[in-house]
Amino acid sequence: MAKKILTVDDSASIRQMVVFTLKSAGYDVFEASDGNLGVQQAKKMQVDLILTDQNMPGMDGLTLIKTLRATPQYKSTPMLMLTTESSDAMKMQGKSAGATGWLVKPFDPQKLLEVVRKVIG
Repeated sequence: MAKKILTVDDSASIRQMVVFTLKSAGYDVFEASDGNLGVQQAKKMQVDLILTDQNMPGMDGLTLIKTLRATPQYKSTPMLMLTTESSDAMKMQGKSAGATGWLVKPFDPQKLLEVVRKVIG
């Protein structure tokens, strides 16, 4: 059974590239266009990994991670940030929120797959 990944990003083109990359590697990928929809999607099903942008309307990525970490369903699920934010201060905030890792856009598809395989197989 393929691992399930939820990608949350307000950019349709980024979601499209992420979905293409991950589906090509055999993962089942679900999409949400902002943090609020991401939380709703995540609560409807159990996914193995959440990949989220930081800057989105409604709810940002750090808030999404904090919100899901507060639920037993996602207390230990890997959550990766995929964002244009690259400052050490933001990365520290991500770590404090419960992010498993941090990837900076634009992303290298091979690097994305390496990180995803490392955290969920």
